[in-house]
Amino acid sequence: MFPYFLYRSLVRPFLFQMGAEHAHDMMINLGKTFSKDPLRRLISQKVEDSPVEVMGLKFKNPLGLAAGLDKNGEAIDFFGALGFGFIEVGTVTPKPQSGNPKPRLFRVYEAEGIINRMGFNNKGVDYLVANLKRSTYEGVIGVSIGKNETTPIDHAVDDYIECMSKVYPYADYIAVNISCPNTPDLTDLQQAESFTKLICPLKDKQRELADKYGTYVPLVVKISPDLYDNELRSLCGVCLEQKVDGICCTNTTVSRDVIHGMVHANEWGGLSGQPLFHKSTRVLKLVSDMVDNSIPLIGVGGISNAVQAREKIDAGANLVQIYTSLIYDGPRVIRDIVNNI
Repeated sequence: MFPYFLYRSLVRPFLFQMGAEHAHDMMINLGKTFSKDPLRRLISQKVEDSPVEVMGLKFKNPLGLAAGLDKNGEAIDFFGALGFGFIEVGTVTPKPQSGNPKPRLFRVYEAEGIINRMGFNNKGVDYLVANLKRSTYEGVIGVSIGKNETTPIDHAVDDYIECMSKVYPYADYIAVNISCPNTPDLTDLQQAESFTKLICPLKDKQRELADKYGTYVPLVVKISPDLYDNELRSLCGVCLEQKVDGICCTNTTVSRDVIHGMVHANEWGGLSGQPLFHKSTRVLKLVSDMVDNSIPLIGVGGISNAVQAREKIDAGANLVQIYTSLIYDGPRVIRDIVNNI
């Protein structure tokens, strides 16, 4: 097993000498290489068994990898070997797209945060499906789906249905990303009327696909931390009415209050990591109260240790996810959280 205690003193300084996106691409390429045995055994780490059942799915432990790190599902087995109880890949779109112009990924080092404006850069749903087919990971896999930037917002449902139809046989759950701040007009889909027009056809398609494949794949909706309380209440009302299977709280934030004056704070895009923790946890608690335990919740945003993971659970989360803390602290954070949650 790799000596993870060296991550902060050796590996991270090496990676942080590179641009953030260059380091990310290197991580994914290494992940692809180490996804196969015998190399996978070199990076595998043992975590304690902590099984939970949520949305009718059995998770080895309640800690997952959040969407955005492995957009194309190229390193699923690598991340699985690190001890995650579930892995969410994507966000994927029907057609490949390059995303926003570079540079588009920035470290806010002083706050252990990251700002990204990637713009759903991915190789398309067909490429992702091929990787899902090849994966040998035995944990739960979620797939985050979105729309192409060139698709008008009033036709967004067509993109979501296309992605959903293609990933359905290979996903354990499907996350509907309507909250990324880096795709024009996407967050408008969180408004009650627009959301209803989106989720109703998706629930209809879910029933159709469940009949076709004989398997019910849950639908999770990922929401923004920047919604007003009345918007949250309306959105939760639709989720309850349409029997959405789960809500992920939350995506990144466009707020810069916590990191004002820090390097890169003025870059536009979604902020993740430590600066997001309190804002996302507040939304999680509000949503938990609004749905009153009727819908399972995934808590994500700023978790970097077991105490913060417990805070998310206390706020109503059934499952938790990390992303940015893996970049800053390395794989040891997975073991520390799972073993002490």
